[in-house]
Amino acid sequence: MAEPQKPLTLEEIRKKHKPIRNVVIEQKEKLTNLEKAAIWITEKVGTMGFFIIIFAWTIIWLSWNMFAPQSLRFDPYPAFVLWLFISNMIQIFLMPLIMVGQNLQGRHSEARAEADFDVNTKAEEEIETILQHLEIQNDLILKIMSQLKSSEK
Repeated sequence: MAEPQKPLTLEEIRKKHKPIRNVVIEQKEKLTNLEKAAIWITEKVGTMGFFIIIFAWTIIWLSWNMFAPQSLRFDPYPAFVLWLFISNMIQIFLMPLIMVGQNLQGRHSEARAEADFDVNTKAEEEIETILQHLEIQNDLILKIMSQLKSSEK
């Protein structure tokens, strides 16, 4: 019977592997102030709260300009040109910002996936080492039992 390959010791496994990284902290440290602002805007704009604010503002704007006293209307019906201009400007500015934020969040997701892969690879190697140890122990137990049986005869 061939001599089983000696498994790595725990110390050898630890020396072989690079330390586990916290990708979230690494990514946050790499961001510039403009990138942080883009992520903040992306996170805030993509909420129901922001939608409700814009929706409420639109209703108030339209109602005021339709039902307020004639002398107080600043953009009278049906010429909501200023509001259309403002809403178009919001869309024009938000689209690239949202895309930048999504790109940054995508890079972060990729880095987290890479770190997860590293951890999974390390865990797989450690499990293989444990299995090797168990095989060796199993062989030793079988040899001991065999010797005990032969000494009993």
